[in-house]
Amino acid sequence: MLKDKTVLVIGRGSGIARGIAQAALEAGANVIVAGRRPETLTEAYSGEPGVRVETVDLNDDASIAALAERVGELDHLVSTASARARGRLETLERDAIRRSLDTKVIGPLMLARAFHPRVREGGSILLFSGVAAFKIEVGTLAVAITNGAADTLTRSLAVELAPIRVNAISPGVVDTGAWDALGAEGKGKLFADLTEQNPARRIGTTHDVASAAMLALTNPFMTGLTLHVDGGERLT
Repeated sequence: MLKDKTVLVIGRGSGIARGIAQAALEAGANVIVAGRRPETLTEAYSGEPGVRVETVDLNDDASIAALAERVGELDHLVSTASARARGRLETLERDAIRRSLDTKVIGPLMLARAFHPRVREGGSILLFSGVAAFKIEVGTLAVAITNGAADTLTRSLAVELAPIRVNAISPGVVDTGAWDALGAEGKGKLFADLTEQNPARRIGTTHDVASAAMLALTNPFMTGLTLHVDGGERLT
């Protein structure tokens, strides 16, 4: 159902964004990827000649508007961008919280404003929330409120932009490489603990998330929904 459709994926050239872009390519879509560092994206997709690389800064309305002008009409818009502000209350700084909200909530809102007149009939917008909004833990306060706002934004846009469909994906811990900063031992312990606790008894993969994204993009009767791709993590 994505053959010859135009899919714009905003995010990095790795992890979830790359997984979605590759899944869309395999489904026959014309894929455009965009981010703040086009040179990194060009390198990441050098083996995919069918992928068009663009530049966008979700904290800059002029950049978003310029991207919309360059892209023109499209069928599906996906925003995976995030800027996490982790830490307990006493360690959180205003700039980090603002950057988190700007990137994952206000930026996608402005994307929707710029692109919705260009979304073709039957098209959709896919945003990202996250498990922190649904499983409250100390140390994830700013992440939780950012993801909660993204979840609310999704449902609000689904009503206001109808019949354009708007959905979200809420991933749990996914092995994207983002956890490598913990070191092999730290990452291994985290993954082992989560594997023991969550009902799926394993860690998520980018393929798990990309599969859910394909469902959200292609199901014509799905809108205003947040798909929880978290192995049941939010339940524990």
